[in-house]
Amino acid sequence: MSRAERKADHIRHALVTGQMREHGFEDVMFVHQSLPNTSVKNINLETNIGTMNVKTPMFINAMTGGGGDKTYAINKQLASVANECGLPIALGSQMSAIKDQSEVNTYKVVREVNRNGIIFANLGSEATSEQALRAVDMVGANALQVHLNVIQELVMPEGDRNFINAIKRIEEIVKVLQVPVIVKETGFGISKEAATLLKEVGVSIIDVSGFGGTNFSKIENERRQHPMSYFNDWGITTAAAIAEVKHGAPTTSIISSGGIQSAMDIAKSIALGASAVGMAGFLLSVLMNDGEEQLLNEIKLIHEDLTYIMVALGAETIPDLQKSKIVIKGNTHHWLNERGISTKKYSS
Repeated sequence: MSRAERKADHIRHALVTGQMREHGFEDVMFVHQSLPNTSVKNINLETNIGTMNVKTPMFINAMTGGGGDKTYAINKQLASVANECGLPIALGSQMSAIKDQSEVNTYKVVREVNRNGIIFANLGSEATSEQALRAVDMVGANALQVHLNVIQELVMPEGDRNFINAIKRIEEIVKVLQVPVIVKETGFGISKEAATLLKEVGVSIIDVSGFGGTNFSKIENERRQHPMSYFNDWGITTAAAIAEVKHGAPTTSIISSGGIQSAMDIAKSIALGASAVGMAGFLLSVLMNDGEEQLLNEIKLIHEDLTYIMVALGAETIPDLQKSKIVIKGNTHHWLNERGISTKKYSS
């Protein structure tokens, strides 16, 4: 099977498999504020992703590219939506285009449509620093995502089996690039130990990409004759992963992703310590099932809902929302306490 065919397979299986919604946010509750002392007109959604200032904490996370005409069309529509809404947008892995020049246009279309927007290039941790430079240059990217996908590769029939020196390659990429490096998981979460290692080699932004959204183990198992089903429940939930990274690398800018579908998911992510939130599978599903116009409307509604939530909490800015009081219960409380991460600091 060609790489392009595999990319198309991933999209098809992702839409069929859907999102698990087991991200842990059901264990996070806001402490109600009866005297919020603000109004809708005072709410400011601007935030910083590392050194990048953006008008909203929400962005379109890595999904597609390298799958020929189909992914070209999807990326063109997503770029149009990002341009219209002022959202940053991340590409899918560009290794396809680095290995096959004919796939370059499936990524470059994002910059052609979204000329002045913030775009994140994307490569896997197997990439060299030279490939990283090419990926950034390909689309005039404002940052590079380096994705970690050990579980997906292990389950993928034709996947990688060697993950030695990934941290050294990431360190080299950080050294040579003139744009920020974002390290992200692919749906299995990032631990406090991994966050500390990434911080030590100069990574300034971590996308937790936790368990609970699109499950790439399930997707790859659909493509296997002998499923490795024991990986289908593997990972750190998105809610727990945000707290893990905040504990392991407290000065790092955190992106929440993994099953995010609503303004409440976004608000809870920020209260746990994220400064921005990536949405992928949910947005792709709306686009493919209902079209571009409905996706634009969905994004508008999410921003409206987030504004109302911030009013209810008396949080006029994203930094204010990060300080909002929350109580953590259930499995997430148990996980964090077993991992030596106090939940008291979030509630008092």
